[in-house]
Amino acid sequence: MDKAKVLAFSGTLRNSLLEETKKRAAHFGIFPGETLEVEREFEDSVIIGGKIFSVKIKKQREVLVREIRQKGYMQVIEEITYIWFNRFVAIRFMEANGYMPVRVFSSKDEGRNEPEILTKALNLKFLHLDRDYVLDLKSEGEDEELYRYLIMRLCNYLHITMPFMFENIEDYSELLFPERLLHTDSLLGCLNDIISEDDWREAEIIGWIYQDYIADKKDELMKAKKAYAPNQIPAVTQLFTPKWIVQYLVENSLGRLWMLNRPDSGLCEEMEYYIIPEEKEKDFLRIFSPEEIKVCDPACGSGHMLVYAFDLLCSIYEEEGYSESEIPEIILKNNLYGIEIDGRAGSLAAFALVMKARKRNKKFFDSPVQPNICVLENIEFDDEELKDYMASVGNNLFSTGLKETLLQFKETDNFGSLIRPAATGTDPSETLRMLKEKNLSSSLTLFATHKKVKRALEQADYLSRKYHVVVANPPYMGNKGMNSDLKKFAKDNYPESKSDLFAMFIERNLDLSVKKGLIAMITMQSWMFLSSYEKLRDRILDNETILTMAHLGPRAFDSIGGEVVSTTAFVIENNHKPDYKGAYIRLVDGRNEDEKKRSLREAVVQSGKII
Repeated sequence: MDKAKVLAFSGTLRNSLLEETKKRAAHFGIFPGETLEVEREFEDSVIIGGKIFSVKIKKQREVLVREIRQKGYMQVIEEITYIWFNRFVAIRFMEANGYMPVRVFSSKDEGRNEPEILTKALNLKFLHLDRDYVLDLKSEGEDEELYRYLIMRLCNYLHITMPFMFENIEDYSELLFPERLLHTDSLLGCLNDIISEDDWREAEIIGWIYQDYIADKKDELMKAKKAYAPNQIPAVTQLFTPKWIVQYLVENSLGRLWMLNRPDSGLCEEMEYYIIPEEKEKDFLRIFSPEEIKVCDPACGSGHMLVYAFDLLCSIYEEEGYSESEIPEIILKNNLYGIEIDGRAGSLAAFALVMKARKRNKKFFDSPVQPNICVLENIEFDDEELKDYMASVGNNLFSTGLKETLLQFKETDNFGSLIRPAATGTDPSETLRMLKEKNLSSSLTLFATHKKVKRALEQADYLSRKYHVVVANPPYMGNKGMNSDLKKFAKDNYPESKSDLFAMFIERNLDLSVKKGLIAMITMQSWMFLSSYEKLRDRILDNETILTMAHLGPRAFDSIGGEVVSTTAFVIENNHKPDYKGAYIRLVDGRNEDEKKRSLREAVVQSGKII
């Protein structure tokens, strides 16, 4: 994959879309420092800034103006820019892989510039188009408006399959849809020409594109050297993990678990970075069926860890004799779980998994399964709100711990997966199941609370579960970058690891795993040495077992914009084995990512793996 072209693509498309979004907002009388009022209103039109608009834009514009007043002009503009960026990237990926019924940004006919969706507009029955409207636009030569209409209909069609990526478009994001897409200098050139068709066929490209999309914002925030507000945390902590590191972590956790339970499995031959234990093990987590296995990434980003786990699970199911067509659905239903505070990244993680499923099963879109990706949201209740709600649905449904849990999501964007639900010993999913059976639509107030309670319980369910494998490249943020609320939370809840988010995630991931479960992570190396992490080290050495560690040191992320953090990758079993001899690989002397990757591979081969 040409990383330079991926970087050029992300920057060019982002900047072009941002300018188009600003232009569209200005077209409707919305500027950085001023919003024009509606001058006159008629039955079928409104006048804004001396220009006449259809009355149908009035409500969309009112919502947009309200959002800008609440959040600020640039935040809303950037949000809408990303919505269209996400959708265009998703459509382009599906187009390149042949997953779309029609090409949207290009044509199958060589030398033809007009997108296929435009030339076949009268034959696209799956979009349920207004045929008369299409004919009118064609006869009037309104190709731009027709193209816009077709893309809107396509996004609504894709909503059925991927609601996490293609929300039903009836909102102000439609209002700010970019113009002039058919012009020679439009966004289509960027979508079609910068990244090669072959590179678009790799699911990994989704994560690289997002990494590059947020790169400028990340640099800007880090140079400021200030504590980060909750809405800034995703940008400064997202770090896409190179595939070889992902392989090492997933193969020595998920792959190891399967090999211990199926010692004759041929999976060993597929795993490049799997380290065979020196001695035959007897004390390990027993798995009787692949459908039992729960794999979680509690800071999943754009889903790279889960995507590779999907591939490995496919091999496991195939080996067990499952039919190829049923495997993707079973994996998405039963095996993979992702938790994320960044909605944009969470959408991409879900999308990447759906694309993996579609690649394996051509009929997957006919009855799609939604991936288990939980984007954590802030949820807040008024003082009397919960009391009235519980009285209505039945106080007996809520234990004291469950009531406390509902109040823990006020600052979810700040604390994320580090939140430990108070409802220990209570299964939130059971309460959630019972609440879903209740119909409270007759009371608007209760219904609004009902939705919030269900969402809080869904989040609590993800954060309360115990997983067989927990794998992560968690956020890195030292005490200086933490805002005051996050510092207090860290001190109160993670006294042994409070100095950095990554260390808190080591502790949290151990909580999330079942007894004898496996935790695979790449983190900064400082927890291995600094006195501030002495208690964390003692906890691991006294209660758990390090199975393998690749001490990477600096420059393991050369392919990602020159990241220079010194890191270590490791797998821990949530079980104390004082006599266990782990596999430790020192890679700190490698001068760049390629050298470290090669040295890790050589060390794996020398450990006794024969390929």
